[in-house]
Amino acid sequence: MSVAARTTRLKSREFQALAEFRYQIRRFLRFSEDQARTSGIKAQQHQLLLAIKGLPRGVKPTIGELAARMLIRHHSAVELVNRLAEHGAVQRVSAEEDHREVYVRLTKKGETMLHKLSVAHHDELRAGGPELMNALSKVLGGA
Repeated sequence: MSVAARTTRLKSREFQALAEFRYQIRRFLRFSEDQARTSGIKAQQHQLLLAIKGLPRGVKPTIGELAARMLIRHHSAVELVNRLAEHGAVQRVSAEEDHREVYVRLTKKGETMLHKLSVAHHDELRAGGPELMNALSKVLGGA
C-alpha cells in the first residue's frame, strides 16, 4: 500500500510497533556490522560476499548484478570488489562464453570468511529472531 493510499491515522500502538520493529532490525544490523569489523572487513564488503554466494541459480555475478542486488551504484560495487580483491576474498574472472564479460568469484579465503560470518549470523538470528518476528507480527497487526 502506498503512503498516499492510507487515509486513516495511525494509532499510538502502531507507531510503537514500527519503532520496535525498526529497533530489532537495527540491533541485528549492528551485530552484523560488528561481526564484519571483527573479521577485518566492512559491513558492505560482507554484504557483497553474501550477495555473490547467495545469487539465484542462473544469475551471473557481474558487477552490475551485484550493484543491483545491493541497491548501490555500479562504481560503488567496483570499489567494494577492488577492496575485497586486495584482501584476497574475491577475484575477477572472464566469462568463458564472452571474455569481455567479467564475473566476481569468491576465493577460498572469501568462502571461509563468509562461512564464519554466516554461522555467527544464523546463531544471532536463532537467539534474537523470535523478538524480531514478534515485532514484525505487531506491525502487521497479528498481535
